[in-house]
Order: sequence, then C-alpha cells, then structure tokens
Amino acid sequence: METVRFDELELQPQILRGIKAMGFEEATPIQSQAIPVVMSGSDVVGQAQTGTGKTAAFGLPILNNLTVKNAIGSIILAPTRELAIQVHDELVKLTKYEKLNIVAVYGGAPIHLQARDLKRANIVVGTPGRVLDHIRRGNLPLSSVEFLVLDEADEMLNMGFIDDMEEIMKSIPEERQTLLFSATMPPQIKKLTKKYLKDDAQERK
Repeated sequence: METVRFDELELQPQILRGIKAMGFEEATPIQSQAIPVVMSGSDVVGQAQTGTGKTAAFGLPILNNLTVKNAIGSIILAPTRELAIQVHDELVKLTKYEKLNIVAVYGGAPIHLQARDLKRANIVVGTPGRVLDHIRRGNLPLSSVEFLVLDEADEMLNMGFIDDMEEIMKSIPEERQTLLFSATMPPQIKKLTKKYLKDDAQERK
C-alpha cells in the first residue's frame, strides 16, 4: 500500500502541528484507511492490533471534527485502566496546540476527583464500568456527545463488559458517530456493530 503523509489528509493546521511535534510524518495503514472515512462522517469498524497506531486513527479525525467545545463531545471506552491512561496520554500530546480537556476515568481512583474533572471535559476516556458509574451518578452528561469509540472491543467482551457497553451505547444520542476497533471480530462484536452502528458503517483493516 502506498504511504500517506499526514499533511495529505486535510487535517486542521493546529492538529498537524501536534503530529509534527510528536515526530510523525507518515500514517500507518489503519490511520490512512480510517482517518478520511471518520472525517467524512461515517461509522467505522476497524480491525487492528495493538501497536498499529489506532489511537491516532480515531483520535485525529475526532479532534479535527469535534464541534462541541464547552461540553463532553466524545467518549472513548477502553478495556483496562492501563489502556485508558495510554489513550488519554497520546490524545493530550496530539492536542498540544488545541484548547481541549481530555479526562481519563477508571476504577481504583477517587471518583469525586474524576467527577470534578468531568465538569470541564471535552473528551472522556474510560473503562466501561467507571464510565457507566459516572453516567448513573449524573456526572457525565451525554446530550452533546458526537463520537463514541469502542477501543479493543474484543478485549472488553472477554472481560465481561458487554452489558455495560450496551447500556452506554443505548444512553448516547443516536445521531452520534460510532467507531469500533477490535483485533478480532467474534460473533458478539459483529452483533453489536449490526445493532448500534449505522447501516453504511465502513470496515477498515
């Protein structure tokens, strides 16, 4: 596959500055496949292993297209605390020249401090159980959410988060854009995509 440079992907100048500051010039295959499709407004099902650059594959077009600047515009679900922190940290680096607040929420950390941080959040990265906990407590308003990402969906399934994932997906406005990334596509994940993603969702590998 022909390599694609980030400056060929029609990203906003301040986002390109953030990418350059991280030392990236060329997109990985999943990035060059997914970014234009997400930017066009389609739902995406991406099959990608860890380490292929999928955080930027969904993160960059979200940062580029996010219109909500004074509320929560995006929720990203990750299977573990470690991955939630990793995704959070990468997005923080990519938004070096953006005025966006990215907040990570996960179990084992004080819930009241997370609730305080959520008041100024634009993007929330978290584990399904803790995200759902905040939704139920009224700490995480969903009316402005434009993007929902399920990162490593098969791992969340393996860890028994399917009910939490479904409850979160049902709670977020249907007009949202949904992006699902998974290393494998077991039947339950395919069922989720059929049920919650738009019919014209595009698959990318």
